[in-house]
Amino acid sequence: MPQFPVTGVLLDIEGTTSSISFVYDVMFPYVRRELDAYLESHWDDVDCREACDLIATEGNLNANSLSAQAIGDEVIRLMDDDVKSTGLKQLQGLIWKAGFESGEMQAHLYEDVPPALIRWNADGRDVRIYSSGSVAAQRLFFGHTEYGDLLKHFGGHYDTTTGPKKESESYTKIAEQFAVPASEILFVSDVVAELDAAREADLQTCLCIRPGNQQVAPGHGHAAVSNFAQLEFV
Repeated sequence: MPQFPVTGVLLDIEGTTSSISFVYDVMFPYVRRELDAYLESHWDDVDCREACDLIATEGNLNANSLSAQAIGDEVIRLMDDDVKSTGLKQLQGLIWKAGFESGEMQAHLYEDVPPALIRWNADGRDVRIYSSGSVAAQRLFFGHTEYGDLLKHFGGHYDTTTGPKKESESYTKIAEQFAVPASEILFVSDVVAELDAAREADLQTCLCIRPGNQQVAPGHGHAAVSNFAQLEFV
C-alpha cells in the first residue's frame, strides 16, 4: 500500500469519492428534467439571476434580451458539450438543492469513503474537497449522502472559482489555504492531468481507480489505489 507523509488530504468527487455514473445518470438528468420549471419559478431570485448572468457573460449572450428560454438553451448546450462553466455549475447546484432537500436524490459514495473520512479526522488530517462542481453543490452532495450528513468531516471546499483543475496555480492557491507546506498535502483524483498539475505545485498525488472510470495508460507516474483503505498515512 502506498504510504504518504501528509497532514492534509484533498479529494476529487466524481470518479474518486462517488461514481461517475451517479453524476451522469442521476444528477445531470435531474437538471435537464427540472431546468425549465426552475427557471420559470425562480427567474427573479437573486441566486438564480447571478448564475444566469454569469452564464450569459461566459457565453457572450446579449444581456439586453436575456430570457429564461435563452439561458435554458445555453445550459443544454453547455451540458451536451460537457463544458466546465462556472455559471453552469452554480445553476446546477441551485437545481440540485431542491432534489437533495426533498429526499428525491441521495448522493452516492463508495462504501470505503465514510470510514476513511472518520479515520483521517481521528488522526488529525485536514480533509478538503476540490471539484468542478460548485462549492454549494459540494455541500449539498456531502450533506445528503446515502450515509447521512458528512459535512463535518471536511475542512474546506474548492471549485473552479479557485482556478481550473488542470493548472498548477490552482493547487498552489489551495495549499496556501491549508496553511501547511504543499508537500504535506495529498491530492487524490481519477484524472491524470489534474494529478500532474497538483504535482507541479509540489503536492503529493494518488490516482484513484474506480469501476467505470476511464482506463488510464501505464506510465502515468502516480501512486494508485482502488480503495481508500489502501491509503496509509505516516
